[in-house]
Amino acid sequence: MRRATTSSPPSARNRPAAGASRTSKRKTSTKAEQRAETTEQILDAAEYLFSRHGLYGVTLKDVAKQVGVHHTLLNYYFADKRALFDAVFARRAEVTSERRMRVLEDYDTETGGKPTIEGALHAFLDTDLDLYIEGGEGWRNYAALGAQVANTPEWGAELMDKHFDPVVLRLIDLLKRALPNCEEDDIFWGYHFVTGALMLTLARTGRIDKLSHGLCRSDDFLAVKKRMATFMAGGFRAVCAQRKAERDAAA
Repeated sequence: MRRATTSSPPSARNRPAAGASRTSKRKTSTKAEQRAETTEQILDAAEYLFSRHGLYGVTLKDVAKQVGVHHTLLNYYFADKRALFDAVFARRAEVTSERRMRVLEDYDTETGGKPTIEGALHAFLDTDLDLYIEGGEGWRNYAALGAQVANTPEWGAELMDKHFDPVVLRLIDLLKRALPNCEEDDIFWGYHFVTGALMLTLARTGRIDKLSHGLCRSDDFLAVKKRMATFMAGGFRAVCAQRKAERDAAA
C-alpha cells in the first residue's frame, strides 16, 4: 500500500478548480459505494455457502466463484476465511440482538416490571422469528448458519457468548420475575430447552417434513411462532411446579 504523503497547501495558481474538486469528491464517494456494495456481495455469497457447508466446507475460492471475482480480491477485503466468517456472523447478529433487546426492554416497561412467562418468551422468540419470516432468503441462510455456530463448542460458543449473552440474560431476568417461586437452575434449564428448540427450527433440516409426510414444514416459521412460546411456557410451569412439590414434600 502506498504511504500517504503530506505537503503544503497548493498555491492559487496550482489549486484545482472548484468543479474539479467536486468531481473528485463524487469519484471518492462512488468508490466508497462500490466497496460497500462489493463487501455486501461477498458477505451474502459467503453466508449462503457457510450456511450449507459450514466453516470448514468452504474456501475463499468458493466464495470468489460465487461472487464472480478473482479469489485474490477477497484478501483485499478480509484477512482470511475465519475473518470473513466472523464478519458474516456479526452482520446479522448485531441486528437481531439489538432488536430483541429493544423489544424486551419495551415489554418490561409496558408491563410495569411485572412480566408473564408467555409475554417474555413472545418478546424474545417472535421478534427473532419475524426476521426470518419477513427478511427473505438471506435471513433464512443466516438462521441455518446460527444453528451451526450454536452447535460447534470448539469456537461457536465464543461467538454466541459475544453476540447474544446480554439479550439472553435480559430474558432470564424477566423469567425470574415472572416465576418468583421457581428455582434459578430450573429457569436456566428452561432457557436451554427453549434455545435448543429454536436452533433446531432455524436449522431447517427437513426432518419434520418427512416425519409428518408434509403436514409440517421446517421452513414454516409462522407456524413455529404461533406455537413455540405457548409450548415453552407450559414447560416452565410444569417443571417449576414439580420442583416446588418436591420441596414441600421434603419440608
